[in-house]
Amino acid sequence: MDQRAELSEFLRSRRARLKPEDVGLPEFGRHRRVPGLRREELAQLAGVSVAYYTRLEQGNGRNVSIEVLNAIARALRLTDAERDHLTHLARPTHKKKRRVPATRPQTVRPAVQHLLDAMEGVPAFVLGRRLDILAWNRLARALFGDFAALQPQERNMARQLFLDPNVRDLYVDWEAKATEVVSALRLYAGCSPDDPQLSTLVGELSVKSSEFRELWAAHTVQEKGHGAKRLHHPLVGELTLSYETLRLPDDHDLSLVTYTAEPGTPSAESLRLLANWGVDEVAGAR
Repeated sequence: MDQRAELSEFLRSRRARLKPEDVGLPEFGRHRRVPGLRREELAQLAGVSVAYYTRLEQGNGRNVSIEVLNAIARALRLTDAERDHLTHLARPTHKKKRRVPATRPQTVRPAVQHLLDAMEGVPAFVLGRRLDILAWNRLARALFGDFAALQPQERNMARQLFLDPNVRDLYVDWEAKATEVVSALRLYAGCSPDDPQLSTLVGELSVKSSEFRELWAAHTVQEKGHGAKRLHHPLVGELTLSYETLRLPDDHDLSLVTYTAEPGTPSAESLRLLANWGVDEVAGAR
């Protein structure tokens, strides 16, 4: 991906979402030629020259300091995730830790698979780069779909969410889940712009899904490590589950995702019933 274009589009999108009154600036006149703040207004808030900010928004982030990026982040009211994304885009060599080349295949250690298998009452799976689904346990297959029946290149959270109608129907609030997934891909793209498999994935989804194209163009970035999801399963009906995302210590590109139900709730009973059914039975009901 073109790092300069990504930087330019991200800054423009963040500037466009702010209004003068949002940041304490007077609004002169009812009609503005551009949505959101003007470049000169943003530069004023950040304490940099208009020419300097313009060069940065045009994708020229060479030699920009962390102090200036922090000032711009404050002016744009960026979240922590957005601030980190801006830093990766503007200063791609400024990374705390050397990353493993994106082209190297990812594998899950046998001990991690054993851990997944031991979590009999908890749906759990491991996500890798680009939200690839690398490993899972039996209950995750029963809840989210039979990953083992898919080709390896199809085992991807974004591809499943946007291209598989069964997965789409599983999420009660599909739009929120879709935004989270695209935001996570955006974060990864900022760290690994030269990943050819990411470019292929984004290209495929952009061609096949207008909803993905719209979300990708919004340049939304966020990092949600925990929360709750409402699911509608074809066999057990609606469930409300809490999820946790845990980075594996020996490879921070791998995440263990677990789903649990509050004890004593109908969702907990539904999970128990699902665990007692065979995966083949569940797959046949989809």
